[in-house]
Amino acid sequence: MTPPLLTVSDLVVQYHRSGAPPVRAVAGVSLDVGPGEVVGLVGESGCGKSTLARAVCGLTAPAEGRIDFDGTPVRPLGVRRRDPALTRVQMVFQDPYGSLNPRRQIGAQIADGIRTAAERGEPTDGTTPQQYLTRVGLPESAAARYPHEFSGGQRQRIAIARALAARPRLLVGDEPISALDASAQAQVATLMRSLAVESGAGLLFISHDLSVVRLIADRIAVMYLGRIVETGSTAEVWDAPRHPYTKALLAAVPRADGAGILPTELPGDVPDPAAPPAGCRFHPRCPAAFDRCAREEPQLIAGGVACHLYAASDHGLQPLRSPH
Repeated sequence: MTPPLLTVSDLVVQYHRSGAPPVRAVAGVSLDVGPGEVVGLVGESGCGKSTLARAVCGLTAPAEGRIDFDGTPVRPLGVRRRDPALTRVQMVFQDPYGSLNPRRQIGAQIADGIRTAAERGEPTDGTTPQQYLTRVGLPESAAARYPHEFSGGQRQRIAIARALAARPRLLVGDEPISALDASAQAQVATLMRSLAVESGAGLLFISHDLSVVRLIADRIAVMYLGRIVETGSTAEVWDAPRHPYTKALLAAVPRADGAGILPTELPGDVPDPAAPPAGCRFHPRCPAAFDRCAREEPQLIAGGVACHLYAASDHGLQPLRSPH
């Protein structure tokens, strides 16, 4: 069996506040991404998805746990230069305009990635910035232009080209389509998948748009208030969701008939991560909660769900109570 490229083990990331307890934005997450695999990480805003992405790329320091990329521990960036081996992890940010240098031509910024790969000793095959631009569907002439001369969707394609130029083995997309109009979202998401699979790289794709994640992901991990509450193949999660939160997210996906409104049985917003509820973090909003949910936090069991409604056994995941 091929070992995963990325392994996240019991990761905790917290932010310190003056005169107040720290906020645990990520509260014990474990997941992995294999070569050529697309893993979709979904959940409402504020659940810790972007913090997890930043930790995977070394932009945020973990408080506990471990992140390994291709057998090498991922260490947070400091004043010294990044470990060359970890430049094979590249991130595509939510705001492409904010991640591009407005004063440099596009070709020069893509050339930075080519140099990064060359400095690691990898063959660049003479690939030019113009060729990377054509790979993402832009003309070669774009290399001589500046970021402000492009639309949001075009800038995101440029950001992808720049990431690819560094010849990554792992791409991390942090809400890379949320700033785009509807016509560009599926195009950019599909492009990221095809380029990752073509190169054999893994892709961790973070989004709150489950319909797009369904389109491109091999596996899905559902995150709520800093924890993974369900994981499985895309078909399993989409066709037979188990956690009440996953069911509510899928019920809210817009449909052509106008359905897809957040159900009334899922009231309120994500609680403050500085003061998460006791027991199951989802229980104050859960239509299926019972006494144990308020006392004991469920763990992610072998069947891929963290919910007291289920238990793992030798015969697979067994319902303990009716979720309805």
